[in-house]
Amino acid sequence: MHLNTDPMRHFGRTSSSATAVHLLTKSQFSKNAPDLSKADLAWAKSTGFSGSKGQTCLVPGDNGKLAKVLFGIGSGNDFGDPMLHAKLARTLPAGKYRLAEGDHREANPLIDQLAWAMGGYSFDRYRDRKHKTPALCGKTNADARRMAEGVFFTRDLINTPASDMGPEALEAAFRQLAKSHAARVRVIKGDNLLKQNFPMVHAVGRASSQAPRVLDMSWGKPSHPKITLVGKGVTFDTGGLNIKPGSSMALMKKDMGGAANVMGLAHMIMDAKLPVRLRVIVGAVENAISGNAFRPGDILQTRKGMTVEIGNTDAEGRLVLGDCLALGDEQKPDLMIDMATLTGAARVAMGPEVSPFYTHDDDFAHALDAASNEIHDPVWRLPLWQPYQSMLGSKVADVNHISIGGFGGSITAALFLSRFVEHAKSWAHFDIYGWVPSEKLWAPVGGEAQAIRALYTMLKARTSR
Repeated sequence: MHLNTDPMRHFGRTSSSATAVHLLTKSQFSKNAPDLSKADLAWAKSTGFSGSKGQTCLVPGDNGKLAKVLFGIGSGNDFGDPMLHAKLARTLPAGKYRLAEGDHREANPLIDQLAWAMGGYSFDRYRDRKHKTPALCGKTNADARRMAEGVFFTRDLINTPASDMGPEALEAAFRQLAKSHAARVRVIKGDNLLKQNFPMVHAVGRASSQAPRVLDMSWGKPSHPKITLVGKGVTFDTGGLNIKPGSSMALMKKDMGGAANVMGLAHMIMDAKLPVRLRVIVGAVENAISGNAFRPGDILQTRKGMTVEIGNTDAEGRLVLGDCLALGDEQKPDLMIDMATLTGAARVAMGPEVSPFYTHDDDFAHALDAASNEIHDPVWRLPLWQPYQSMLGSKVADVNHISIGGFGGSITAALFLSRFVEHAKSWAHFDIYGWVPSEKLWAPVGGEAQAIRALYTMLKARTSR
């Protein structure tokens, strides 16, 4: 799998020359931490360092070179504390570092290394000068490496502009991922989508100069539990004939974030060689405008057999997912997960950081919640509230794909998708944002991997029983 941004540059081998980084609470610092000399303490206090959350102090040695780093973690009980030192990967000068032993918390190589890598990510594909990053030394944790690779792959795909990440380029990345893990790929595109019964995928993508396509990857032994991942791959969304205003169109390169996330998750699963029969399905389209674009009021056939009235061409993602979910459902998977940058309603309800998900499976929800807390990848379950099915009513078709009145938009979108899932033993839908709108400790502004670290952690725990 080719990465524009390689996470391994953030890791280094154990080195005696690595600069120690001390993570200190305000209490530890005020009590004169035993690992610090009087000169260290005097220097730190003279710079205003107190151990407050996120403070950094570079301590020089007798020769004037950097001798150690002090990093404040506040009370030590703040939410997100384990990921706090992700900030170091962006603020420290290039060089080799190690986390000092004996600080306030037990070492957790997985979280330590993953936080460091995620915090140091920089998308440099279009820059002459590459961002130089500090390396965290020590034995690399295998899960930290593969999760960082999955996160970076996801971020790279989303951050790439639509001029270089249309349906053709997304297919190339999909094939590259499959090749790196010896997985099999089948691609159905253009008018073959009609011949092989993917009418909604075809309708959404037919106006683009790049043909719409369904990407289908298989990996693992057929005898293993069937896990199917489905991703929305709308590489750019103009809104179609219900065209978006310019301000809403600016970030639409990220509308393939669902596809990017399931591909990042697939890498983690395959790299770890989890004992599953994995299938990854992506509907790769561009929602463009031309003379043959689909229209509001059109009635589309579906792979599932029902008819769908188009209420708004800017709600195209659920149409693409519908056909892809129907395909995945035909194999009767043990678990089917779909991910999509689907609704603004989800962002209004949950904000950009917490990913809402929907499922009928309580065991899945509880296991995912535990994994989410363990790996610090926030998710939150929302209800598949059945009385809202009536909001999807149509007088001329079996269903309208958008709700009447605009209430509960994320819930009604999930209910629409649920109509395409009949045989899967368990199904979950994730309405992700796929973007960091303002810089965070663990991420710069740009594309983001959401919920996939939690999903990988949960799947690994389940399959290792």
